[in-house]
Amino acid sequence: MRLTCQQEDLNRGLSAVARAIPARTTLPITNHVLLEASDGSITLSATDAETIAITYTIPGDVDTPGSLTLPSRLLSEFVGSLPSSTIEMTLAERSRQAHLSCSRNEASIGGMDPEEFPPIPPVADLPALRIPAAALRRALSQVVFAAATDDARPVLTGVQMAIGGTKVVLAAADGFRLSVHTLELPEETEERTAIVPARALGELLRLLPESGEETVAVSFNTSGRQAQFDIGHATLVAQLIEGTFPNYEQLIPPSHSTRTEVLLDEFMREARIASIFARDGSGIVRLVASEGEPGQPGRLLVSARAEEIGTNEGEIDGIVEGDEAKIAFNGRYLTDVLQAVATERVALETSSPSSPGVFRPVGDDAFVHVVMPMFVQWA
Repeated sequence: MRLTCQQEDLNRGLSAVARAIPARTTLPITNHVLLEASDGSITLSATDAETIAITYTIPGDVDTPGSLTLPSRLLSEFVGSLPSSTIEMTLAERSRQAHLSCSRNEASIGGMDPEEFPPIPPVADLPALRIPAAALRRALSQVVFAAATDDARPVLTGVQMAIGGTKVVLAAADGFRLSVHTLELPEETEERTAIVPARALGELLRLLPESGEETVAVSFNTSGRQAQFDIGHATLVAQLIEGTFPNYEQLIPPSHSTRTEVLLDEFMREARIASIFARDGSGIVRLVASEGEPGQPGRLLVSARAEEIGTNEGEIDGIVEGDEAKIAFNGRYLTDVLQAVATERVALETSSPSSPGVFRPVGDDAFVHVVMPMFVQWA
């Protein structure tokens, strides 16, 4: 195999696929990246052989087609340290040694037999669903973070994709919070429900463009075990999670006694300040919302306390409708949801200190987030 490519292209591709490399493995080949060169392009692939596989294609001049696997970390660090210039790569197939040269740098890296690399089967049994890439990126950014990170309940480590009609509803929950985003589709599609690992969708989020007209082709195989997300230059294949996702709709309170609407930036600032004090205590941030005097705005008090260390209290003007409301949240959960909101203003709906709080972006009905309260003593 002999090829040339640009350093920035190879570095970008290696950075993308390296996210699929497992942190720990008993299969040494999964610490390698597979390079396949043919027809003026180079395809890079990596997998953990269990949950996720990523392929990424970059342009290149291929003199002699071929394939090889090279250790991902070593190759990525070497290529990432090179100057922005042309990289030449040749492979001695018998010794499986790859020789790389760029500008005034050279290296030889030992590889493994590409035949040992776990196969990444294409997922194309059913017609692909096409979703605008920018819209999917936004949806994932508002849902993936709410999935569980421990395996106590495997279905909660995934994101449910409920497809049907002209909508895709994405939902994730970890037992303490719930995120739901409804994506509108340009055309009707067949009904299907799948639970995709949140880790896989988190990596897909990194691959998706923030804007533009690109679309993502989403495919499932008839066995119901795999999903494929094809962006064009990159493809991600995920092993689906078996099981039944909780009926989350019953977790969203149908009504509220108080609605508080504030500027997102101000709420985020006060939540972050309060979290500084909360982290030295129990991690709790307290919120108190009350209507203002006639002709005056309502207010939202954001506070935290750490016993024997200190306290903090900040105030935000807002629109408060209903009774005075008191509620306390885990500080990280509060900042997580505020970071996910993409509108100028955000509304918090509450019923009592012991009932869930519901966050809704003002002017955006696609996203809703529910957080369970923390139980505290109110003075």
